[in-house]
Amino acid sequence: MPGLHECEILVVGGGHAGCEAAVAAARMGARTVLLTMDVERIGQMSCNPAIGGLAKGQLVRELDALGGVMARVTDRTAIQFRMLNRGKGAAVWSPRAQVDRELYRREMTRLVAGRSGLTVLAGTAVELTALSGRVTGVRTADGASLKARAVILTPGTFMNAVMHVGFEMTTGGRQGDAASSGLTESLEALGHETGRLKTGTSPRIKADTVDFEAMTPQFGDDPPLPFSHFTTELSIEQMPCFLTRTTAETARHIRENLDRSPLYGGRIRGVGPRYCPSIEDKIVRFPDRESHQIIVEPEGRSSELVYLNGLATSLPLDVQLSMVYSLRGLEEAEIAIPGYAVEYDFVFPTQLEPSLESKKCRGLFLAGQINGTSGYEEAAVQGFVAAVNAKRSLAGEPPLVLGRHEAYIGVLIDDLITKGTSEPYRMFTSRAEYRLLLRQDNADERLAHYGRELGLLTDMEYASVTERLGRISREIERLERSRPRRTARGGGPRMSSSGEEEPGAGVGPDAPPRATGGDRGPAPTLRELLARPHVTYEDLAAVEDGSASVPRWLRELVEIRVKYAGYIRRQEREIERFKRLEGMLIPRGLWARDLTGLSLEANEKLRAAAPRSLGQAGRVPGVTPADVSVLHLHLEKYLRSRSKTEPRGA
Repeated sequence: MPGLHECEILVVGGGHAGCEAAVAAARMGARTVLLTMDVERIGQMSCNPAIGGLAKGQLVRELDALGGVMARVTDRTAIQFRMLNRGKGAAVWSPRAQVDRELYRREMTRLVAGRSGLTVLAGTAVELTALSGRVTGVRTADGASLKARAVILTPGTFMNAVMHVGFEMTTGGRQGDAASSGLTESLEALGHETGRLKTGTSPRIKADTVDFEAMTPQFGDDPPLPFSHFTTELSIEQMPCFLTRTTAETARHIRENLDRSPLYGGRIRGVGPRYCPSIEDKIVRFPDRESHQIIVEPEGRSSELVYLNGLATSLPLDVQLSMVYSLRGLEEAEIAIPGYAVEYDFVFPTQLEPSLESKKCRGLFLAGQINGTSGYEEAAVQGFVAAVNAKRSLAGEPPLVLGRHEAYIGVLIDDLITKGTSEPYRMFTSRAEYRLLLRQDNADERLAHYGRELGLLTDMEYASVTERLGRISREIERLERSRPRRTARGGGPRMSSSGEEEPGAGVGPDAPPRATGGDRGPAPTLRELLARPHVTYEDLAAVEDGSASVPRWLRELVEIRVKYAGYIRRQEREIERFKRLEGMLIPRGLWARDLTGLSLEANEKLRAAAPRSLGQAGRVPGVTPADVSVLHLHLEKYLRSRSKTEPRGA
């Protein structure tokens, strides 16, 4: 490491958080070093080979709009694309892609290693160094000292990590990788409180031992929609996944061997993910469920392995074999890599600022699973935000803090720093109050201007966003100006035998407007017609020529905006009220005062959290609306008293 001991930003860890952090920091002009235990494992997928999913897809789309790299690498390496939740409202549509695990790792490594201003070093950080409450760098296991003005810690599941297969325990944060020791103790020495979490993986099976004909194929969307806003062409041959299910025999094998489970035998102390439980957890918690779905996912085009998504387990190998044999299509399967559980240390995230900088040590930023989250996507967005704010702090600029009304990223970080977590945190659409506005299709509209301001989107990329938004606006304006010129399906609304208007009916020039009170009035505009629940662009094309030539992607984006316009306006009004509370900032000096009238619990929770606004105060666990009202009175009193003591013009 001679000559490379000093940098502006040091990123520790080469996982998904570390990759986004290192690339973003270097692209913003910071001299950056990425320190990773194994340079051959940069961007490695420890669990299933997929990006996105429910709410996670929104995170990746937002990251892409800001200038991150995960979506672009996904588009280059994916083997299947699907939009989940199509049967529900557009607010919860979520993109997901199966990727080639090895190709993804290679592509991410190429991107990181080729980034100018970014140096990749192999080594293990064992200690943080600090002076006068500010981080100065790290020491490595081989005795080297790396100096940095800011450190971004992204160790994933590696801090004091232990892997479990049955009662067999080995140190390591991932199959084939060693654990990291020393960082937990170093963080505690700097005043951080740490805890213990657990996650797990499913067995990996040799593909040539699987009977795919006995399973149900699951195909990708045709045509596939890319993850990145900036992918102009996506031409791939998609590979199917396959569905099978657990059986009564599967459940019997698990129940008969629970005493051999490290989870139920008391060997594992860390708290596991509630919303992504192991198969033994599912069998115990849902005893009346006859079966559980298992998705057989190919690990790549040339890979010899498939991943059994939904069968995460830490049971002994012989029990895993019995479970696998009990699944249809896997009666003769061969396990190449057993499932296992990992226990690891994390830092309680309420000790972080909204910028992800530690409250205990200036210049130290934490991102990813060290903050108690689960998933590649949650880690990646945190790494990006930490890098942006590390760079901005060094330049004396205010942090980038995305609000809950702006992005799922804002919801994620606000949840972590305000509410905290004692179990692996996973993003869901239900966590977002304004999810109708935080859709996957409008992430660029919401966030691309930040990416441009940060210098992480090029002029050409930003121009493509503005052009896309301009085409949406122009098409909506055309619909507002246009009316049907011919009758479809015989004119007025067609009624079903139940007395309801049939889909697509009533789109001709004689179709009545809504609630005319008997006066038919002028024919409705195309926008008014499209706003009706069952009317689609195909129906408009039957009564007006212009709609037939609108491309599919534009039709979908316009339909969403038109059909949900009323609900969107309602949420926009709710956001205005939310922003007023968020704008009522709380000076730190308020917490030194006697806040009479607050409940004892609220007093303790608020002082510990030190929220930055009244809005955030209302989201602190244990704080009631009545407590917020009392706090508001104290805030107004404090501001009045401070204004009297400050000199005029101050």
